[in-house]
Amino acid sequence: MKKKKILFVIPAYNESDNIEKVLKEIKKDVDYADILVINDCSKDNTAEIVVKNGVKCINHIFNMKYAMAVQTGIKYAYENNYDYVIQFDADGQHIAKEAEKLYNEIEKSNCDIVIGSRYLVDTGYPCPFFRRIGTKLFELIIKLFCHTKIADPTSGFQCLNRKVIKKYAQMGKYPEFPDANLIIEMLREGYKIKEVPVKMRLRESGESMHGGIIKPIKYMINMIYTIAFILISTPRKKVKGNE
Repeated sequence: MKKKKILFVIPAYNESDNIEKVLKEIKKDVDYADILVINDCSKDNTAEIVVKNGVKCINHIFNMKYAMAVQTGIKYAYENNYDYVIQFDADGQHIAKEAEKLYNEIEKSNCDIVIGSRYLVDTGYPCPFFRRIGTKLFELIIKLFCHTKIADPTSGFQCLNRKVIKKYAQMGKYPEFPDANLIIEMLREGYKIKEVPVKMRLRESGESMHGGIIKPIKYMINMIYTIAFILISTPRKKVKGNE
C-alpha cells in the first residue's frame, strides 16, 4: 500500500515566542508527516528558528496576510503531490496529537475536509461572548443555506484531501478570511465536510490577527459580504452524506 503524504501547513507572522514549541510537538507526536512554515515577512526571528529546527520555510518578501500564507502552503502541497494538508496555527493553540483525529477521520469517512471543532462537544475551550455570537450566526447561516451542521465554522484547524488541495491551490480569489464563507462555498459546490471534536489551547504570547476592536468589525463586515455573494452566485448541489 502506498504511504500517504501528509503536510502540516503553518502560516507564521512574528511567532518567535511560540513556533519552536509548535514544531517540536509536531515532530514528536506526528513524526510521519512533513512540515512547512510560511513565514509571512515576520519582523522577528521566526524564520531563523524554523530553519534551526530543520523545518522547510518559505519566506514571503512582504506581508501578504494569513489567507495568502495558507494558500502558499497549499500550492506547495499541490505541486509536490501531497495527499493531505493539515492546516495548523503557529501560535500554539492547535495540539499536534489532536491532528491525528482529523487525519484518521478523513481516511475513514472519505470526505473532503475535516474540521477540528472546539464546540461540537464541550471541551472547556473559553470563547469571548461576541466571538461566540458570531460563531453561532455562521452556524445558523450554514444550517439554513447548506442544510449542514457545522458547530465551529471559524476553526482553521482542518485536514484537506487532494481534491480540495487542488481546488484551493488554483483559486484565483482565495478569500481574505477563509472561514465560514469558504465552508459555505465548498458545501454548495458539493464537497463533503465533517467535524471532529478537538481540544485547543489559548495563545500563550503574541497578538491574535482578530485582536482589538477594529479588526473584528472588519472581519464581520467582510464575512457577511462574501457569504451573501457566495449564496447568490453559487447554486447548491445536493450531496449525500452532508445532511
